Amino acid sequence: MFSIKKLAGVAAIAATGLVLAACSGPSADNSTSSSSAPSAAAPSTGGPLKIAVVTHGTSGDAFWNVVKNGAEQAGKDLNVGVDYFADGDPGNQARLIDNAVAQKVSGLVVSMANPQALQTSIQNAVKAGIPVVTINSGEDSSAAFGAIAHVGQSEGLAGQGAGQRLKAAGKTKLLCVIHEAGNIGQNQRCDGAKQAFGNVTTLQVDISNPTDAQARIRGALQSDPSIDAVLALNSQVAARAVSAAKEASSKAQVATFDLNADVVAAIKDGSILFAVDQQQYEQGYLPIVFLKLYKENGNTIGGGHPVQTGPGFVDKTNIDTVAPYAQRGTR
Repeated sequence: MFSIKKLAGVAAIAATGLVLAACSGPSADNSTSSSSAPSAAAPSTGGPLKIAVVTHGTSGDAFWNVVKNGAEQAGKDLNVGVDYFADGDPGNQARLIDNAVAQKVSGLVVSMANPQALQTSIQNAVKAGIPVVTINSGEDSSAAFGAIAHVGQSEGLAGQGAGQRLKAAGKTKLLCVIHEAGNIGQNQRCDGAKQAFGNVTTLQVDISNPTDAQARIRGALQSDPSIDAVLALNSQVAARAVSAAKEASSKAQVATFDLNADVVAAIKDGSILFAVDQQQYEQGYLPIVFLKLYKENGNTIGGGHPVQTGPGFVDKTNIDTVAPYAQRGTR
């Protein structure tokens, strides 16, 4: 079995990484709950731990592939069984959680793009004695639903950071592109950008129909030539936004949330100004560490506050450092 002493060393390394990551983003008071940390769990007995990761990612999404890579690598490093499941439909995601509970997993990791749709399933897991760590979205509901921790970035603050950078770049009108209807995190990003930037309009597209998404962005830019910046909330949408701006002969420059190979190349050639990097590999890796420590050593993390993995920012000044990690699927 992976020793507690060795696990503590992994956790210390992970904590150091979080401190370094936090240095790259804007400082802020990230408290979202006054709840105290949950009481410690009884020490684990029996065989190896089995953890289910249930996200709202869609098939082939480069962002969620990195989350999956992080969770699975943590499982290998810590001798923990990790099963990854994903479904973009909130009802289907809730059923995946219910199935994991029925199988009596040792722990659950859940992203909450639509918290209310998942509330009953998560609370049932907690009632069954299964510790839950939420990731990525839904931090405001995490403690209330009974999760022991939340790992991610505060989306409103990340949106503000993006808006500040675009404003500093001299942009005057911003189009913020939402690609998943009902995803509270994406609305928070655009709202944060509006707080910092000012003149922001939103556009709804469907990430599962990239051709139509590109056409809608092109149409918005053609109908309003005063738009001089586009903020995509996903790396795949960003590539479509770059193409749309070219097709529309628009002066708008693109910025985005998240990284993939296309975004790395686009930052290098100047067609994307910057990417907001929430370091989603950590969102997969760290919850496995936290759940193992909780089950085997009674440890908790965060004291009722989220563990922040971002926002960091990737632009021409640091893209050469980050690019190799993005290439291997860990950024």
